[in-house]
Amino acid sequence: MEANNAVNSDNKETWSGGGEKPFGASYGKMMMWFFIVSDALTFSGFLAAYGLTRFKFIDSWPIADEVFTHFPGLHGVHAPMYYVALMTFILIISSVTMVLAVDAGHQMKKKKVAWYMFATIIFGIIFVGSQAWEWKNFINGSYGAVKTSNNHILQFAKQDGVDDEGKPKYHQIALADFVHVERKDDRVEHTRENGLWFEKEETISQYSVAQVQEAFKADPSLLIRTEQLNPKTKQKVILSRAESLAKLALANQVVEGANLEVNEYGNPIFADFFFFITGFHGFHVLSGIIINIIIFFNVVLGTYERRGHYEMVEKVGLYWHFVDLVWVFVFTFFYLV
Repeated sequence: MEANNAVNSDNKETWSGGGEKPFGASYGKMMMWFFIVSDALTFSGFLAAYGLTRFKFIDSWPIADEVFTHFPGLHGVHAPMYYVALMTFILIISSVTMVLAVDAGHQMKKKKVAWYMFATIIFGIIFVGSQAWEWKNFINGSYGAVKTSNNHILQFAKQDGVDDEGKPKYHQIALADFVHVERKDDRVEHTRENGLWFEKEETISQYSVAQVQEAFKADPSLLIRTEQLNPKTKQKVILSRAESLAKLALANQVVEGANLEVNEYGNPIFADFFFFITGFHGFHVLSGIIINIIIFFNVVLGTYERRGHYEMVEKVGLYWHFVDLVWVFVFTFFYLV
């Protein structure tokens, strides 16, 4: 009997790490750190792939300042990166409130933990909603373009005065600014409900290629803006009128917005990375919000007060700070660089 008790005691000590905590951390926090390290490697792989792909197609990569220009309530106002910067600030503030929640937990202040957790949840919801809003604008597009038979994207521009050196300046214009006719093709778009073999087709543009070509020819002030980047000016190349007409003759598809196959901003891989990386991060934020809500209710119900510690708040805080840090890298690599 004594021998069995001794064995059970030894097993208990072994299971608990021999009475010692590696790095002074509990089993739960160690497992959270293992998850964070593995997830960090995953995000590192995604960002490395993005960086290598962008370097390969650097001469045709879209300019972020020209893509992410929307701000809620400021319709038609060019506000490059303003809202993305605001989203980033909101997520950073949520990390501050999470730190305050963890600190209040160390002091066993239940009400403060609950309030700071609630604030973190609200900021997280605002961030996810902002990402959804960015996605909507990215998918719908702003200007429209055409795709050629050799898979190049052509945008449209007009001269907008001259710069300080006397060189002409250009600004991009939308299809709706010069194509003022209704689509002649009244065919109904195929959806899963009425399409052939229940397959959904691409969204039909409100303009046809022929209408865009006719409208372009009728306005001699219009020029083609290619997806190619001028290495000296770091701006998209503007073609002459003759070159523009020759390029536009190769058009075979009107593109409005973005999907996984084609986008009006330029290289199609740009949209693929945008959807995948920001979507994967958004999934992490959404998961963190759900976990935070569960922890919040446990705090309100006094679960951790009865346990005598708020370690669960600290563990979910580690995850939330990791999500925040990842977004800083995504924001830097995808939007700023």
